[in-house]
Amino acid sequence: MPPVLPAMAEEAASRSVPYLTIRNRTGDTDPRRFYGSERGVLDAGYCDIAERRLDILAPIADAAPFRIPEEILRVADIRPMPRDEVLSALAASSAGASPLLYTHGFYIDFDKGCRRAAILQRNAGLEGRFLWFSWPSDGNLLNYTQDEADLYWSVLDIAEAIIELADRFGPGVVDLAGHSLGARGMVLAIHDVVAQRPEVKLGDLVLLAPDMDFDLFTRLLPRIRPAVQSITVYVARADRPLALSQQVHGYPRLGQTGNDVSRLEGVEVVDLSALQVRSPTGHLYHVYNAEVGADMDQLLNQGLSAAARRNMVQLEANLWRLEPGE
Repeated sequence: MPPVLPAMAEEAASRSVPYLTIRNRTGDTDPRRFYGSERGVLDAGYCDIAERRLDILAPIADAAPFRIPEEILRVADIRPMPRDEVLSALAASSAGASPLLYTHGFYIDFDKGCRRAAILQRNAGLEGRFLWFSWPSDGNLLNYTQDEADLYWSVLDIAEAIIELADRFGPGVVDLAGHSLGARGMVLAIHDVVAQRPEVKLGDLVLLAPDMDFDLFTRLLPRIRPAVQSITVYVARADRPLALSQQVHGYPRLGQTGNDVSRLEGVEVVDLSALQVRSPTGHLYHVYNAEVGADMDQLLNQGLSAAARRNMVQLEANLWRLEPGE
């Protein structure tokens, strides 16, 4: 294989993602396999991401049907650290901004999850305030049922992480986000927090392509809504995994379009169906669509409601469509 020319690829600065995880340590020295898919005890540290730019692909990127990345990311190092040190560093790096706890969805091993967390952290402008929670999804496309079981097992740990952040950073400032199955876990964790510590007040809650029974969410909403400052749900018509999840479970998912969102009092729903589908499944718009990152930036960093954010068209009282923009 010929060497890569400098004009074709160049090393860029690395970035780090602080994490909490309840995965097992494997004993493998390869950072990609440092954590496995088994249940473990709570661990913390930093995942270091190295980036190689692929500028040779830039001329064809705009014409491609799906997003062609400008870089290839790899996990360069895993640095476990005491949890208190990670949270103290988060307080220092956030410079007074609200911390955000994010958890991933189904079919995500630690390596893939860390790379995607790094992309989301950058796309939404969350560097310095982002904390990734990784539960033991096994990264196997065929193990959805096992992943569901492991998510439910993880809910209490997610809840404890939320409580610890709230106690450390104060009331009304800890933002939360979850993608897909992780969004379900985040909602259930908040429900547990409310049961344990009803006085705890949290910041903004963002649910990205939430793989959760729509009717169940409507039943839990009156209990969790008073605990958070705002709730935003992102949905998309072309989300194929959620369509499959509906077939598996027999009920519509919260992240699908077509639900009666007027039932979601105090929730802003953002329909992304007008955006170009930049991933093969239509499920990863928080990673592949810059418009979604920009919208989250306005929501989480500027504190803007849907009515005040760019490229929004109001469809119903609490339903908005995000347009591609110019």
